[in-house]
Amino acid sequence: MRPLDCSLPAELEAREPPEARGLARDEVRLMVSCRQTDAIFHTNFRALPRFLAPGDLLVVNDSGTIPAALTAIRKNGDEFALHLSTRMASHIWAVEPRKTAVRAGERDELPDGGAVTFLAPHHGSTRLWRALVELPLPVFTYLGRWGKPIRYPYVTGEWPIEMYQTVYARNPGSAEMPSAGRPFSERVLSALAAWGVQVAAITLHAGVASLEEHEAPYEEWFEVPPATAAAVNAARRSCRRVVAVGTTVIRALESGSEPSGLVHEARGWTDLVVTPERRIRSADALLTGFHEPRATHLAMLEAIAGRRHLESAYDAALANGYLWHEFGDVHLIL
Repeated sequence: MRPLDCSLPAELEAREPPEARGLARDEVRLMVSCRQTDAIFHTNFRALPRFLAPGDLLVVNDSGTIPAALTAIRKNGDEFALHLSTRMASHIWAVEPRKTAVRAGERDELPDGGAVTFLAPHHGSTRLWRALVELPLPVFTYLGRWGKPIRYPYVTGEWPIEMYQTVYARNPGSAEMPSAGRPFSERVLSALAAWGVQVAAITLHAGVASLEEHEAPYEEWFEVPPATAAAVNAARRSCRRVVAVGTTVIRALESGSEPSGLVHEARGWTDLVVTPERRIRSADALLTGFHEPRATHLAMLEAIAGRRHLESAYDAALANGYLWHEFGDVHLIL
């Protein structure tokens, strides 16, 4: 099995939040794989502190998920789903008209007097468009009233936006949940603090996933605050581990890092794509979900874990029935 091109059995797709399966969010399964020894441990997310050491620095993404799915209506009355992906400027968004062909200049209605005008394909994407989005209310107020969380066909039923939030989300802006952080609870965070694990935050507003086309990630807005950059640099100077919670954290930290690994305060847009050919400089370990076969995020995992270890870990995940996607289980690569 090669993880960059494997088959995912349908029964391993998490179709609902763990709460709907009778679990607390911190009771999903956790697979821990150790690169140096190739040892693999199967446990529960509440056991996370056992695999970290006092002084380790956990870096999380505090971006909050927005209800970014709207219904657009054409002049002939036909409706289609419109996903707002990334806010590029005041009224300019990268958007995805789902399963619908649109043309430049097309203007369609949105609920309550809103409108979307498609301007041009977004940087040559086959799915995303740059669009003028005109709304009668401030954007988060409008989306709170008319938007829904982006949901893919493997998820059965509609779930409220709260199911798509991490407990530490502070800055709304992600079209899709930075899902590696979903299992964290106040209980787990308290246990980590008591054990001496430090926590720092970045912000990266995640756009829509490339599930169908497996396109390379495009630019996303991020911020590495001064305190987080200082915490990362201090940890690395004292040989303490920096554990990134999610690929979005890796992307943000790497976008603000020097080849030496020194991380700077940074804020702006990043189009960085992390691959095995580019060494990860800013983190020593990664907590992440299980990624879609052929997804570009797997190249980032290979950059930190190596191809052979990643193949072994994904073999174990498939054999042991771990669940994929945003409501699924998680993988700690040490």
